[in-house]
Amino acid sequence: MSKREDYENRTEKLLEPIVAEHEFEVVDVEYIKEGSNWYLRAYIDKPGGITIDDLEMVSRALSDKLDEEDFISDAYILEVSSPGLGRPLKKEKDFKRSMGEEVEVFLYKAINKQKQFVGLLKAYDNEGFTIETESGEEMAFNKKEVALVRLSIDF
Repeated sequence: MSKREDYENRTEKLLEPIVAEHEFEVVDVEYIKEGSNWYLRAYIDKPGGITIDDLEMVSRALSDKLDEEDFISDAYILEVSSPGLGRPLKKEKDFKRSMGEEVEVFLYKAINKQKQFVGLLKAYDNEGFTIETESGEEMAFNKKEVALVRLSIDF
């Protein structure tokens, strides 16, 4: 396990009881470097949407827990936020909740000169998922080939 994965997993374990107490959900935790700064980002949500007050409360509680545990050796910026409208699908619960919903799929490598697909999520398992495109075609994707899959946003 990489340092990044370890930090993400340990942070998620600290975050779980905080959000469970308030009936929120941990959507994702990521530890990434942007420019010269490290960011520890926690994405949380709840039915009806998360509020600024919710974010502040979770951020303070998580910050205290991180200070107590002190397992991240680098200087980092902690951010707690909502996953937004176009939330990524990463975990089994994300795919399960989004069955039948329209998703956007972004690939690392083009298929027939195309790297982006849109369709209804029809099936998923540990290895991949299937969408049905607007033309009725079913397309199966291996998760290893996918850079991002997220809920589609219609304006």
